[in-house]
Amino acid sequence: MAVYQCPGCDYRIDTAVGDSSEGFAPGFDWDAEVPEDWFCPDCGVRDKVDFDQIS
Repeated sequence: MAVYQCPGCDYRIDTAVGDSSEGFAPGFDWDAEVPEDWFCPDCGVRDKVDFDQIS
């Protein structure tokens, strides 16, 4: 499992916990389930590639 952080606003998404408001169940696969054009729900930073893996 991993945690990814938005570089614009520090929003974090933990793959172990998921984010039900974004449609990600606990244990989701970041690479397979998050679309490449997904953006930060808090600040709108575009592109999944911009997120930093912090753990």
